[in-house]
Amino acid sequence: MTKIIILAIGKIKEPHYRSAVEEYLKRLRPYLKVEMAELRPEPFNAANHLRAKAKEAERLTEFLGKYQKNQIYLLDERGAEMTSEKLARFLDQQCETLVLVIGGALGFSDEIKKAYSHKIALSQLTLPHELARVVLAEQLYRAVAIVKGKEYHY
Repeated sequence: MTKIIILAIGKIKEPHYRSAVEEYLKRLRPYLKVEMAELRPEPFNAANHLRAKAKEAERLTEFLGKYQKNQIYLLDERGAEMTSEKLARFLDQQCETLVLVIGGALGFSDEIKKAYSHKIALSQLTLPHELARVVLAEQLYRAVAIVKGKEYHY
């Protein structure tokens, strides 16, 4: 497997979410190099949410500029759905750094969605961005367990 960077807008504020993500990342590290990168969210209200999304898009574009577009996958409820087994096969076939991007509370701007065509759905449901990190970390660990033949996925 490859190196994975989980890029997210904002920090995890809720201790229970942070603890769950840290646990799965700890479990992953013997098998896979994984990093968490966080970008500052833009404050918003009902009157300026489009401007806030545009500012976050600028930060994302700057960070993602050092990676090839085929290495970048947005986590989006309209993205490709995968079973845990399919995700495991997908990750096992990667040989470069893979950047998995979780949007902020407002989601991704249209510009980001157009610029990065690779999208993966954790669910068709809209998840709070903090919970999406927990689900992603768990599914990455499950994928590694499947590839390594560990007794975790039944």
